[in-house]
Amino acid sequence: MTDTRDAEIQQTLGAMRSDAASGAPEAAFKLAMSLIAQDRYEEALACYGRAAEAGHVGAQVEFARMQLYGIACDPDPPGAVDWLLRAETTGSVVAGYLLAMIGLGGVALARDGHVNTRMLAALRADYPPAIRAAAIHFGRRQSDADQTLCLQLLDRGSKLGDMVAAQLLVERLLRGEGCQAQPDAARQLAAQLRAHGAAALPAITAAAPASIPPSRDSAPVAPGTLALEDALQLPPAVVMSTRPHVMRIDNLLSADECRLLVACARPDLRRSNTVDPATGAARAMQLRTSSDASFDPVIEDFALRVVQLRLARAARMELVQAEHLVVLRYGPGEEYRPHRDYLPPDAVANNRPQAGNRSRTICTYLNHVEGGGETVFPHADISVAPVPGCAVVFDNLLADGRPDPESLHAGMPVTRGEKWLATLWLRERRYRDY
Repeated sequence: MTDTRDAEIQQTLGAMRSDAASGAPEAAFKLAMSLIAQDRYEEALACYGRAAEAGHVGAQVEFARMQLYGIACDPDPPGAVDWLLRAETTGSVVAGYLLAMIGLGGVALARDGHVNTRMLAALRADYPPAIRAAAIHFGRRQSDADQTLCLQLLDRGSKLGDMVAAQLLVERLLRGEGCQAQPDAARQLAAQLRAHGAAALPAITAAAPASIPPSRDSAPVAPGTLALEDALQLPPAVVMSTRPHVMRIDNLLSADECRLLVACARPDLRRSNTVDPATGAARAMQLRTSSDASFDPVIEDFALRVVQLRLARAARMELVQAEHLVVLRYGPGEEYRPHRDYLPPDAVANNRPQAGNRSRTICTYLNHVEGGGETVFPHADISVAPVPGCAVVFDNLLADGRPDPESLHAGMPVTRGEKWLATLWLRERRYRDY
């Protein structure tokens, strides 16, 4: 049966190659999509490139994606931006959405007001990832108008098939966040999600995000205004220790943002690995018994990028210095024994050595832990209890760039319930391509 199926695929691809040989951009585009489905990325890249050069907008977007992520080629964010700009001139909201996502990094594209205008265009075009990001954005604000808008957008995204938006909507309806509690509607929607393989999220509540006053040069943001630059604001931090340098940031993420990270990570959870200090290789060790999921750039969307930008800025650093965001789950008895986050020389040499070592770490708690799960710093005699939406930031290196052995820390065993945590490691210099 497998041989027959392979023969059918080859026959179909042969016919599509013949059609594409005519030079018709649509035929080359369709061939490229079929090749992607067969993991034939190099040929697909060439087909997308031919169709893009011929003016096919869909091919320009997909060719740009492959350049952006370095699929079958070296990563080329500037080249990707050029193709997306060409596609955007034809009215492609997907191209504009991707440009807005790239703009958050402020490297391959300026991080300016175009981020808002591009996202607004994608939102008006009912592009589901833009709807989800906007809903979470408005959900951080406390005005009744913004809370209502958040719910409306989550409902809109849910009806367009966005399962994560639907999961966030269930939690708000169940708890009456921004509305009267609607448990029956929440249960009905949750049943629909279960039928499609999406289990209920863990119970997550969080205090409202800290309100940061506008600067002297900016006016308060009116309700209903898409102003995504709020992720750049520096939240207040409480210094808990100067050696090691440890800060606590209260109410950094909203409940929606915590739920977003859990919903996106849970399908990809795997047993956590640890960098072996002797070899620099990542492997499973009893030192760390959690499960985790890492957000590769290929699966990132705008909402996830905004959360990571918020975390990086809260740590007083930039998004492009961040490694991939990791979301961890600790079950009963699971822990991360005392360790340090800075990397051994071999690990640095094998993973973007130009970025340097892990300068700083920000850990953000995503749920209420029934028992245990504290983050402890033995040298500073500090214990930080998990509080949903709150973060702890600490330095792994001394001011002169040398590893700080006093940055030793541990995730204490969970004694009851489970613990969800998001960790962003930030390098000394630029780590990401965009």
